[in-house]
Amino acid sequence: MSITKSLAAAGLLLLQAGIIHAQQPYQLQSPDGKIKVEISVSDSVYYTVHVDGKALTDKAAIGLQTSAAKAGPLKVKSWKTSGTDAILEPIVWQKSKTITDKHNHMRIDLTNGLSLEWRAYNEGIAWHWLSSHKGNYTVLAEQAGFRFDPQGRSWYPQEDEFFSHNERLYKNYRIDSIDQRKLASLPALFDVKGVKVLLTESDLFNYPGMWLRGKGDGRLGGVFPAYPKEKKITSDRDEKVTARENYLARVNGPQSFPWRIMMIAREDKDLLANQLPYLLARPAKGDYSWIKPGKVQWDWWHYNNVYNVDFESGINNATYKYYIDVAAKYGIEYVLLDEGWCDTRDLLKLKPGIDIAELSAYAKSKGVDLLLWSSWLVLDKQLDTALDQFRKWGIKGIKVDFMQRDDQEMVNYYERVAKAAAARHMLVDFHGAYKPTGWLRSMPNVMTSEGVFGNEISKFAGSITPEHTATLPFTRMAAGPMDFTPGGMVNVQKDQFAVVPAEPNTLGTRCNQMAMYVVFESPLQMLCDIPTHYLREPECMQFLGPVPAVWQQTVPLQSKVGDYVAIARQAPNGNWYVGAMTDWSERELDVKLDFLPAGNYKVSVWKDGVNANKNAKDYKMETLSATNATNLHIKMAKGGGYVAVIEAVK
Repeated sequence: MSITKSLAAAGLLLLQAGIIHAQQPYQLQSPDGKIKVEISVSDSVYYTVHVDGKALTDKAAIGLQTSAAKAGPLKVKSWKTSGTDAILEPIVWQKSKTITDKHNHMRIDLTNGLSLEWRAYNEGIAWHWLSSHKGNYTVLAEQAGFRFDPQGRSWYPQEDEFFSHNERLYKNYRIDSIDQRKLASLPALFDVKGVKVLLTESDLFNYPGMWLRGKGDGRLGGVFPAYPKEKKITSDRDEKVTARENYLARVNGPQSFPWRIMMIAREDKDLLANQLPYLLARPAKGDYSWIKPGKVQWDWWHYNNVYNVDFESGINNATYKYYIDVAAKYGIEYVLLDEGWCDTRDLLKLKPGIDIAELSAYAKSKGVDLLLWSSWLVLDKQLDTALDQFRKWGIKGIKVDFMQRDDQEMVNYYERVAKAAAARHMLVDFHGAYKPTGWLRSMPNVMTSEGVFGNEISKFAGSITPEHTATLPFTRMAAGPMDFTPGGMVNVQKDQFAVVPAEPNTLGTRCNQMAMYVVFESPLQMLCDIPTHYLREPECMQFLGPVPAVWQQTVPLQSKVGDYVAIARQAPNGNWYVGAMTDWSERELDVKLDFLPAGNYKVSVWKDGVNANKNAKDYKMETLSATNATNLHIKMAKGGGYVAVIEAVK
């Protein structure tokens, strides 16, 4: 069981007798017994977490205050424990085609109408509140405390305010330097006594998102944007909150509140396989069998700047037919028409030179599907009318942009859009967005999202460094799929970067960008660069064309946050892919192929060329033979990368 035998027996007697009494402390252990959370109830609810017999956190307080909760001291009405051991089959594969759901569970019912649920997994712990209140009430406050070793380190996505795209670099602060002035969005990563702890949340519905502030002594706490009281539209896409209510959320009847997650990893690479946000999300309702993951040819990153063609490029049908032709040539499933195809204040008013019906028919004839961009504000006004027209055109998905908030009102907007799109068999990509919170389980048509300091910034600044991209798999990506938009072909070392918005540079080597298609997870995975560039790179397209966007297995290999990452994944067709990325340090790794079944294999490799430290576009292809006893030697240049495709030899 998940608690000690004596406590289990005591709890059973209490339940059978119906005694209202606080039995302390309550203990919950992970299935392997290596993670333990101790919970006590007095003036508040307190918890501590132990890993491998040692305290990972100090005693911290949690609580929920509602306008309907009964006043008086907290008392336990009843409590019970249980365990789960199941295999889940996700509608959309991300890391794997099956997910093991093995955890121990405790529910504590309080006399004030609230309940607290805990889960302990081998990969971390989580808790959330439930309310049994009836009628209308408000959530006045939530306390979500964390107490870490003040001398630990963090990767902290510091923010300026709640109005944000949540696109941040991860700052490596000492934990005791994180004070009230340092607001952060989630997820945030901490190194506590040699153990990595990632904080995030899941199952966020009808409630504001959680952010973090510190107290400068190792204590951090959740903070939340209160319900909007007054708002002001400032452009065709921005709506800012100018005043807020004195409560977080309006609720009607019983509600389950979001899960607060502490992912726990003894080795950095363990974060790459952690699936707690998915496991803690509510299951989807309805039929999503129509969903088709895939890669997307994207236009905005390079401002439709195609060349070596016999038409004038731009936002026009000729250019998009060119995108469609290139997508068809390489088996790319989708083409996205980003901003510019319509009036930003009227989705039914097309830009001169654009005929969506004609483009959709042309794409269909080539086996390619179309996606359309919209700002959230105009879509909010025209949701049903616009989506009905999109469906008539044959559009298969939407990219919704510039929300920049996660108060309760905006969180509910996400759900409304996802449901409206699903009703018309359309996929969704949220940009200008908060982090994913288990959407791929609850709303599987929400295939990916931004909320990441991604490759689009390379248009404007040299901020997307190999250190940053070697940090993302352990931070933002741990929360769920991220639309980083990889695939740049104009690759430079850091002393050569230039801002060229219509033909952007990317920092790091060609193979570093290619490795992102194995390392970075997104069931809608973009190809950001100009199709002209891809056409002149046939060897790279031998990889970029077939590489899938979803995986049936994931095997982390070797990793260190911010320094390097190496991972193996099995494609839906059974082939294996290996991807590796490094920071600005040259690096050599030897990885075992013991995850392969017995047999003989052909390994097709794209690796940094001997001159990649000077010319980041330099790479070399080679073919190797291997078995599951082979050690694959990976040598990477500064800002380098490596990819391999492993095929069984019959």
